[in-house]
Amino acid sequence: MQSILNFFKKYFLRGLLYTLPVVITVYTVYLVFDFLGGLIPGGYKILNVIILLAFVTFMGFLGSSLVAEPIKDYFRNLLDRAPLLKTIYAAIRDLLSAFVGDKKRFDKPVLVKVNKNSDLEKLGFITGEDLSHLGIASGKVAVYLPHSYNFSGNLFIVPIENVTPIDKPASEVMKYIVSGGVADVGNE
Repeated sequence: MQSILNFFKKYFLRGLLYTLPVVITVYTVYLVFDFLGGLIPGGYKILNVIILLAFVTFMGFLGSSLVAEPIKDYFRNLLDRAPLLKTIYAAIRDLLSAFVGDKKRFDKPVLVKVNKNSDLEKLGFITGEDLSHLGIASGKVAVYLPHSYNFSGNLFIVPIENVTPIDKPASEVMKYIVSGGVADVGNE
């Protein structure tokens, strides 16, 4: 019985981490469009989009200002009291800040040789170069390998000689990976 509960707990939490950011984003956009749709007559749908973009940009500006710090601290303290919500919030926050925050982590695209005995290689991003805090000796780096058509991936620790930097913008490489290699990258 305990193993069934552990299985459910493990995969339920993992499922939340994979689906909740997408569900929250889609639902939030839906709510905003629904709200704006009630304010503006139906013939002006483009105005809804412009207002939504302006609102999201304003929230980004407000969230970056010193005025918002006490508000963010208050909500963080509330989340700290709810362990499950704290974990989900931290994962979403860290993932988003890795893409668009001040501490971008997906900015070093690389090609990783998976096995020295084959020519199989994968596209990924270096996310950590100093792994001494994990007890891992120098000469290895952390490489995140995103999955195609999914919001997940794997993190591998690989010898640095198996990693080749790619001279392309990180956003183009991520687009190419997530599309499963079908995106038209660099030809726009």
